[in-house]
Amino acid sequence: MCSRVYWKRGESQLMWLTKLKIAIIEKNTDAIAELLDDVPRLQSPKETEEAIYLLKEATSLMDNLKDETRASMKQIKKNLDFLRSTDTSSSVILDIKS
Repeated sequence: MCSRVYWKRGESQLMWLTKLKIAIIEKNTDAIAELLDDVPRLQSPKETEEAIYLLKEATSLMDNLKDETRASMKQIKKNLDFLRSTDTSSSVILDIKS
């Protein structure tokens, strides 16, 4: 029974590592966040080393996505500012009676 529990725990750890790999490859930030909320206790040094590497990759991915989002938001702001600057005021009334 004890070995069966250990096997299931080991299987759970491997599934967590596999899910983390998939989330990183898919750039799925929601799945990464969900996995980080439920980090299993890793038993072997190899699994721990792999988890550390994957967490560094996840951090790098999140930083890159954050930078891309920041750049996109700056570009959107520039576009909106440009559109607002070229917009003619609709409150100007042409007075043809004078």
